[in-house]
Amino acid sequence: MDHSLRYDVNCSILFTELPLLQRPAAARQAGFDAVEFWWPFASAVPDDRDVDAFVSAIEDAGVALAGLNFAAGDMPGGDRGLVSWPARSAEFRDNVDVAVGIGERLGCRAFNALYGNRADGVDPAEQDELAVTNLAAAAEAAARIGGTILVEPVSGAPRYPLLTAADALSVIDRVRKDSGAANVGLLADLYHLAVNGDDVDTVIADSADRIAHVQIADSPGRNEPGTGSLPLQQQLNDLAAAGYAGWVGLEYKPTGASADSFGWLPRARRGTPA
Repeated sequence: MDHSLRYDVNCSILFTELPLLQRPAAARQAGFDAVEFWWPFASAVPDDRDVDAFVSAIEDAGVALAGLNFAAGDMPGGDRGLVSWPARSAEFRDNVDVAVGIGERLGCRAFNALYGNRADGVDPAEQDELAVTNLAAAAEAAARIGGTILVEPVSGAPRYPLLTAADALSVIDRVRKDSGAANVGLLADLYHLAVNGDDVDTVIADSADRIAHVQIADSPGRNEPGTGSLPLQQQLNDLAAAGYAGWVGLEYKPTGASADSFGWLPRARRGTPA
């Protein structure tokens, strides 16, 4: 895979055999100098003590925080974000301030705003209007620290409406048109796109300049690269050749112990290129 790319470990799906606050150090021990997380707290607005413990775990491990998801509800229970969920809109707004505050403390500038499932009894157009308003507010908050809001197509969630890169880009375009926010970009998870039937090669060729973050896993199985049939090496090479210089998040379920799942990536290329 292209040597110019920077890789980080998603510690919400890798190293889950360890307590959450021990995972950044485990990623560092495996040779990585950056991590990312889904929202790592039980509530959208955690106690300051819990936030401080999370920040300290990142700092003490000597890794960077490359990406952070906003609160997304009960992910194991099927929730996929609060952005377009009317009943939890205020919760999302409160969460934005906490997440951006963490980003300011740790130097994280990429915030993934999962769009949310379609809600019972709510007009989809109303949800989409709310999403644009909330994404614009999040973009304004993130802009204060030079941050970017990410919008992600997701697979495996039947009521999640953003399935392709085009779906997400249309939302991003609407946010930009309505609010002028330029700091909203596409999170291209090559696994989700492929599973949803998107043409990943075309997405890279046509939209590389709009991709603000990349994540990978192989398919089928959502395991480490080399366990499935996706041409991830070629696609990452194509992204780099097209000028993508952001992070590649390893967001896969390891087939065994997490520490044993990185054999596809030589240790010398796990840290940030000099």
